[in-house]
Amino acid sequence: MEKSLEEKEGQRVNRFQWFLFVIAIPALFAIVVALVVLSFAGINVFQTANELGGKIPFVSKMLKEDKQASVEEYEKNIISLEAEIQDNEAKMEQLEAKIESKDMEVERMKLEKTQLEAQIEELTAIQEENKRAFKDIVKTYETMSAKKAAPIIAEMENDEALKILTNIKAESLAAIMEKLPSEVAAKYTEQLTNESSKQMP
Repeated sequence: MEKSLEEKEGQRVNRFQWFLFVIAIPALFAIVVALVVLSFAGINVFQTANELGGKIPFVSKMLKEDKQASVEEYEKNIISLEAEIQDNEAKMEQLEAKIESKDMEVERMKLEKTQLEAQIEELTAIQEENKRAFKDIVKTYETMSAKKAAPIIAEMENDEALKILTNIKAESLAAIMEKLPSEVAAKYTEQLTNESSKQMP
C-alpha cells in the first residue's frame, strides 16, 4: 500500500519534470528566440499583437475602451493646457502693457527733466544778466554826480533805491545822502542801518 502511494507520487513528480523539461522550457526558449529574430527583422511584435488582438471580438472591445479612455484623458489634458497657455499669454500681455506704460512714464520724466534743466539754465542766464545790469547801474550812480543822483533816488520806489544805496561805495553814498532831502535821507539811513545789522553775524 505504501509502495503504491510512493510510486504514484514518484509518477506525479516524473510527469511534472517531463512537462517542465519537454514542453515548458523549450516553449519559452522558442518564444524568446522568435521575439529576438522578429525584432532583428524589424517587426514590432507587441504592436502586431495589439493589432491582432483588435480583430478578436472580446479583446478588441477591451482595447477600444482603453483607447477611448486615454483619448478622453488626452483631450482633457489638452484643454487644460490650452487654458493655461491662454492664461499665461494674458499675464504676459498685462506685463508688457505695464512695461510699456513704465517706459512711457520714464520717457515723460526724462523730457520733463530736460525741460526743467533748460529752464534752470535760462533763469541762471537771466539772473547773471540781471546781476551784470545791476552792477552797471550801481557803477552809473557811483560815477554820476551826487547832485544829479539824489533827485533820481528820491523819486524811486523804496526797495529799488535801498538796493542801489546798499551796493554803492561809501563815498558815493555819503555824497548822495547829503544832497537828499533831510526826511528822505533819515528814512534811508534808518533802513540801511537795519540792513547792515541783519547782515552782521
